[in-house]
Amino acid sequence: MANTNPARGMRDFLPADVRKRNYVIGIIKEVYESYGFEPLETPSVENLDTLMGKYGEEGNQLIFKILKRGEKLRDARQETGDESTPSDISSLQSQVSSLSDLALRYDLTVPLARVVANNKNDLPKFFKRYQIQPVWRADRPARGRFREFYQCDVDAIGSSSRVVEAELISAVTQILTRLGFNDFVIRLNHRKVLADILDTAGVPADKHGDALVVIDKLDKIGQDGVRAELESRGIPNSASEMLLNIFEQTQKIVDEGKDVNRTIVSNLINIVSNEVLTEIGDILRFAGDCPIQLDPSLARGLSYYTGAIVEINVPDLAGSLAGGGRYDGLIGMFGKEQIPACGLSIGLERILVVMDERKMFDKPIAEGKLKLDSADVMVTMLGEESAAESLKLANELRRQGLRVTVYPEADKLSKQMKYADSIKVPFVCVLGESEIADGTVTLKNMKTGEQNAYPRVEIASKITK
Repeated sequence: MANTNPARGMRDFLPADVRKRNYVIGIIKEVYESYGFEPLETPSVENLDTLMGKYGEEGNQLIFKILKRGEKLRDARQETGDESTPSDISSLQSQVSSLSDLALRYDLTVPLARVVANNKNDLPKFFKRYQIQPVWRADRPARGRFREFYQCDVDAIGSSSRVVEAELISAVTQILTRLGFNDFVIRLNHRKVLADILDTAGVPADKHGDALVVIDKLDKIGQDGVRAELESRGIPNSASEMLLNIFEQTQKIVDEGKDVNRTIVSNLINIVSNEVLTEIGDILRFAGDCPIQLDPSLARGLSYYTGAIVEINVPDLAGSLAGGGRYDGLIGMFGKEQIPACGLSIGLERILVVMDERKMFDKPIAEGKLKLDSADVMVTMLGEESAAESLKLANELRRQGLRVTVYPEADKLSKQMKYADSIKVPFVCVLGESEIADGTVTLKNMKTGEQNAYPRVEIASKITK
């Protein structure tokens, strides 16, 4: 018997799940558009060389590569000179890369950079776009982490002003607040802060990239894990200890909770340049009352970040609800001109996980902002001879703004009522020979069990009330 489960790390979404997703996406779109961001979509598949080398060593390994097809695959295998299966992982990865020319997109930021470089003359000087589409990563599935998932990106291209970071932070803050989150924290750092800290700790410049990848795992593997992995990457133990000590001091400041941002800045004055501290200060000032907390240990593993970086966390999720930052060098990889850019990405799947566990959908359901039922009313089918009238009634109700489903075949009324109850339809319109003759419809309230006959022209208003 065939396995009917979806592939590991992938999911099916039943109707109620889709409606919850659409509700959240609707709010995200509404807020993004209120800030002047425009929609963009890109293909699910990108050229492999578009994606490779943009995400760092670990990111490259998580890209879903697509093998060449037909004759191209055969020719590529012949060119490698060895059609046998390699015995070690590195050789296998190398062979797979040589046999691949396309890949599923890893994120929405690199495709955006490609689009901007390819359409520079057709886009405005300041291009503000949002994009809500799935991405794929060959990652290990975990709570709130999947191999196929939606990102809800918002990016501003063309300006180096700190107003950009502040607007992005403000937009995401508004989205989370409207969804009902009231305990999220926006962690803010800067890649140059990290670079200065690494220099101060004595991490060699050629090891900065390795160190950032490891530091990004601090909240996942803890200090001991970071210490061990830094050592495995050839970073001196003395440098590791100084790094972890700086981050530990920061955590103590956060735990004490008194004037956190000002205290952290004062601790960084002797480490970080005034220019960078000014940039951070501008973002804090422009973002107003958004719940921002400075965190010098925040790294974000992707290698294309160049300036401010952000992650948004809630206490009951080991990971972030959203993240992003400034990537002024990425678009230049696809063209001759370096164009400043900054963006944030909301993780739809993680938001849905937390909202489900916290029962945060109950309020919008109660207020009628989110409907999980399939229709407002079901029209019965009591005989083939009345089928035309049942369909006609359904269309009359639809024209008056109601969601209507029709029982598709003649059946016993008891079976039709049982079906209506199973799909959680609140009202049923019974249309039999006597109702058709009298110009009436019997309306049953499925919650109370009450049913009455009303003139056909009044049915929509009775349901609405």
